[in-house]
Amino acid sequence: MDQLTRRGLLGGAIAVAAVAVSGGTGAAASAAPRGTSASRPRQTSALWREFARSPYTHPQIPFVGRAGQRAGADRFPRHRVVADVRDHGAKNDGSADAAPAINRAVAAAGERGGGTVVIPPGTYRIDDVIRIGHSNVVLRGAGSGRTKLVATKNLTELIGPYGSRYGGDKSSWSWAGGLIWLCPQGRYASLTDAIRAREWPFEGWTGNRRDEWETLAAVRPARRGDRTVTVDDASRLRRGQLVLLRLADDSGHTLLEHMAGGGPGPEAYHWDDKTKLTSYVPYEWPVRITAVDGSRVTLERPLPLDVRPEWDPRLATHVEALTGSGVEGLTLEAVETPQAPHLLDKGYNGVTFQCAYDCWADDITVRHVDNGFGLVAASACTLRRTRVAGRGSHHPYFCREGAHDNLVEDFVIERRTVPAPAGTQLHGINTEGLSSHNVWSRGVMEMGTFDTHRGMPFANVRTEITVNNDGRHGGDASAGPLYGARFTHWNVTVTNERAGLIRIDGVAPYSATVGISTVREFDQIDVPDFTGPLGSRLEAYGSPGSVRPRNLYEAQRALGR
Repeated sequence: MDQLTRRGLLGGAIAVAAVAVSGGTGAAASAAPRGTSASRPRQTSALWREFARSPYTHPQIPFVGRAGQRAGADRFPRHRVVADVRDHGAKNDGSADAAPAINRAVAAAGERGGGTVVIPPGTYRIDDVIRIGHSNVVLRGAGSGRTKLVATKNLTELIGPYGSRYGGDKSSWSWAGGLIWLCPQGRYASLTDAIRAREWPFEGWTGNRRDEWETLAAVRPARRGDRTVTVDDASRLRRGQLVLLRLADDSGHTLLEHMAGGGPGPEAYHWDDKTKLTSYVPYEWPVRITAVDGSRVTLERPLPLDVRPEWDPRLATHVEALTGSGVEGLTLEAVETPQAPHLLDKGYNGVTFQCAYDCWADDITVRHVDNGFGLVAASACTLRRTRVAGRGSHHPYFCREGAHDNLVEDFVIERRTVPAPAGTQLHGINTEGLSSHNVWSRGVMEMGTFDTHRGMPFANVRTEITVNNDGRHGGDASAGPLYGARFTHWNVTVTNERAGLIRIDGVAPYSATVGISTVREFDQIDVPDFTGPLGSRLEAYGSPGSVRPRNLYEAQRALGR
């Protein structure tokens, strides 16, 4: 009951913010936007009825009902309090650098096996990255309105220039790293060492050279949606173990075709010159084992793709993962500087999760950042009650390098407080690099867009969101298609009538666009990457909020219990 009450209150707050996005005031502001469920009776979606009959194998809608930390648990773990940062020397009046004290407290908690480190109310100056590198460690402020960390330096100053693997003067701090960085201790060390040596550090689950893994078991053929697979030898597998499912593409790129939904369009697509896209495979999907019975292995989530012999399917090891850690109840405010030109970000970044599983952020605001919240090769994490505010961001949220099964809910992107400088770029809620089965739910975007950033992300859901659609997507040609199969946009209110990246039935293969506002094409206009019929669906067009279920993720979660 407490959780339902909390969500009800948040839903009310989001409704108020939605009015702000549309520009309503006074008595008019109390009315729901035209075409929402307040003015039209809701009807059960025909697509939903189809989905409910085959939830794990529907051709247009992915199953995301187990996305998020501990499969979307309502409450986060409550670890016992083991430290107060003031006891390690932190001052809460902003007079001195508190980063060393905070990092000492966090490291000590991790070395003792975990626990909660509290940051009492006040303002804390930080002149370094705050690093959470041990599992089961929580950094907890007194609330985003009471505990503030003021960051004075950027990641370029603190770690070094992080150049692009494709050369030129691009900064990879445009899509990586955070001033609060949740990343396994050893992984963080190897990443930063590589950056300082001007080498490219691979950002995924299998090490800087992408060979720091070994086979645990070969997997026999299975179908998308199966929860149980058969392996050749289960002797190295156990209940509760976190493993990688690895699928390698073949010379005909049939794995990439499968991610795009298959059929004549993907089969005719030219994949070989999409070198950035092909660098993302093998596809690596972290998942926890829930049972081992002889050669049969049951997984925490259903398979995201078919498992076929030609893709050399394996359950494998991975670099050390961060699990059970979180950051709660604080504001991270960077010193206010003008937003940098596109791809030249210095790294005034917010909170980033890397090689993290079952981790979370709750009640966190970031302000005056280049990039807000990052999920980089992070899976099964939840960002709840997060907010991006201040002078404007390049990526308010970024999800990349094979990030899967994450949940971002009750989020807000505020309108920028200063005009955008010339040459800057605004994206929005970003996904790229074969990231799959991620959810953005119950959000208000006063600026930005649904940034599908090439690298063929697939099977992601955006639901119950109000957006002033004024951002643009990115992604270079070598990253390949904008969309793979089974993208779903469900009950989305667009306040400025712009179609781009929100009405996707004409560009995304085997997708579903359900209950969105009437929109029209202007500004950035995309054409399909694949030829021929896309197999996509459009339903309840022009009627945001008019169909049941209102929130696709929550309905799937209830269905999947």
